Amino acid sequence: MIDITIQNFESELIQASTQAPVLLDIWAPWCGPCKTLSPVLEKLEREYAGRFKLAKLNSDEQPEIAGQLSQAFGVRSIPFCVLFDQGQPVDGFVGAQPEAQIRQFLDRHVPSSEDAEAEAQAEEAEALEAVGDTDAALAKLQQAVAVAPGNDAARSDYVKLLLELGRTAQARMAYDPMAGKAALDARIAALGLWLDACEKAPGARSDAALQAAIAANRRDFDARYELAQRHFAGGRFTEAMDELLEIVMRDKQWNDQLARKTYVAILELMSKPAPKAAPEQAKGTLEVAGKPTAVASDPVVDQYRRKLSMALF
Repeated sequence: MIDITIQNFESELIQASTQAPVLLDIWAPWCGPCKTLSPVLEKLEREYAGRFKLAKLNSDEQPEIAGQLSQAFGVRSIPFCVLFDQGQPVDGFVGAQPEAQIRQFLDRHVPSSEDAEAEAQAEEAEALEAVGDTDAALAKLQQAVAVAPGNDAARSDYVKLLLELGRTAQARMAYDPMAGKAALDARIAALGLWLDACEKAPGARSDAALQAAIAANRRDFDARYELAQRHFAGGRFTEAMDELLEIVMRDKQWNDQLARKTYVAILELMSKPAPKAAPEQAKGTLEVAGKPTAVASDPVVDQYRRKLSMALF
């Protein structure tokens, strides 16, 4: 638990919430319900063991911050609590709520202990991969999936690294448990298309044979798509998109828009995952509207998005 002041508001609340959710409890010494709520929140912080942090703001000592938050959320009474995640307010509640109700509130936003461990392992894997230690990164991701089999983010990272390392059979085994979610998750769908390309690559014609077929008939879309798949399987993403774009420009509807769909899948794989959407608010919680966290853009991705837009429109 930490006390929030004007001096540490940015570091201990906004910045800290990018590492773990922070629940801000706004209270005052004269407030009876605040005294009832405080020990419940402190108990839950201990029990959740780092899955969220508790911060407290004395409204008498910090009237400027308390007043701004009260005005922003239209709340005139205390205690009121606001949950910050990724630097933004995402939800809140007013009054000394029962412990069970606060647990339900937290569980909508705070990762389970298994998910928290899996996310920590995935972060370590990302750091290891960045320095070239792919074996250690793969071991971390494998452990993350074992701890939290239903964590699609960790599983997706695991499948992606397996494909990058050419371990297609292992990638298929890791991917299949989440394959049914492809229709609802663009990243899972993209991984599925990449996996399909990797599985078909060994039986495909050679690059030379495919290029010869295309040279003989520029509208041989089967050959051009097969060449794109070979590039895709080999991790040559821009080369794959160049071939797919040729199909889109000549026939947008070819094979139920398969070229466009594959192009979009490659863009998805090249992009950083979007921040998690805030869970749907339950009745009685504060309506808060923080700015969405921006994802850093990639100039190559931006360039190929523009190319597709020009081809389509």
